[in-house]
Amino acid sequence: MRTNLHGLQRGLSLSGFLFGAVLLVLFSIIGLKMVPAYIENAEIGKIMAAVAADPELQNAGVAEVKGEYVKRASIDDIRAIRADDLEIQQQGGQWSLSAHYTVSIPLLANVSLLIDFNPSSAGH
Repeated sequence: MRTNLHGLQRGLSLSGFLFGAVLLVLFSIIGLKMVPAYIENAEIGKIMAAVAADPELQNAGVAEVKGEYVKRASIDDIRAIRADDLEIQQQGGQWSLSAHYTVSIPLLANVSLLIDFNPSSAGH
């Protein structure tokens, strides 16, 4: 009692496997190139939240708040946003810091990936 199993066999061909492997590698490379930008954005948000919550700065001026941001950003080696890029407002005795910036990540030759970030002290 032998049956023909060749018609029922399914599987992945070599070309299908190679195509899938190339896609996996491509998306992995793009993902790994994006990770540093997201880490830096998270650090910027933490710095903004720490500066906004600092009790010593509640009665300070905008220049002192910018100076404190510069100090903390230089410790974490933040280069995406300068103090002049910050939007600083005082609302109800509490500082609110925010910014908008774009990161360009080169992928291949003249192809780049652009990511827009909007960190703020309220987001953390």
